[in-house]
Formats: sequence, structure tokens, C-alpha cells
Amino acid sequence: MNTLDKVLYTAHVHTTGGGRDGGRSTSDDGHLDVTHTRPGAGGGTNPEQLFAAGYSACFIGAMKAVAAKQHITLPADMSVDAEVDLGPVGQAFGVAVRMAIHLPGMERDAAQALVDAAHQVCPYSNATRGNIPVELRLA
Repeated sequence: MNTLDKVLYTAHVHTTGGGRDGGRSTSDDGHLDVTHTRPGAGGGTNPEQLFAAGYSACFIGAMKAVAAKQHITLPADMSVDAEVDLGPVGQAFGVAVRMAIHLPGMERDAAQALVDAAHQVCPYSNATRGNIPVELRLA
């Protein structure tokens, strides 16, 4: 069941094979084509790396949206370093996220307010809120 007010975009990805052990994911537009390996195995990527890339890119987009609405000029060299941990949670597995947000040249209070506002509108933040640990810090 879709709870969105309106669908703006739908990603289509097909994953085959052994998941983390030699599986392959491809998007319908051909821009994504990755082989999966377990963390540290080499020769491919893993779901945690993809999650880190997706969340950090989305968070930058959320900061841009908030900045545009508030008429804030963002530094051209802003960046986000994302880390996604994988580990046991009882009898299952879970993830935790840490992101270091780099906003060089911005006044610290203004940068923190921007990060806080972006965390409220970012789709990944909204999907993870209350489900996994997410730590955001200004670098």
C-alpha cells in the first residue's frame, strides 16, 4: 500500500543471483549495473555501500531544497561522508548510520539549523527515523 500523497519517481531495479555473494543489480534505465559481494570480499559492492551512497546523496538534495526555500547560499564544495554499520541485533541483523556533513565557510549555527531542517524533510531520514540509529554531525 502506497502512503505517499503523490508519486514523483519510481526506481526500478532487478537483482539476481546470490544476493551478497555474486548477485547483480541492474536498473531499467541501464545506469546502475553492480555486482554484489560480502563486505571486504572485493570485486563488487555491498548493500551497505549502496545505502550510504543513497542516503548521503539524498541528504545533500534535502539540504539544497531547504536552502532554496530559506534563500540560503550553500558552499559549492559541500559534501557528506556516510558510514553504514552492519551488525547483529539479537537473532537478526541491523544497520546504523553516521554522516559527517561538510559545509565549509558556513557559520556553525546556521549550518546546524540547515542540517536539522534537512533531516526533517529527507526521505531517507524519514524512512529510518525511529528504526535505526542515525548520527548526523557537522565536520
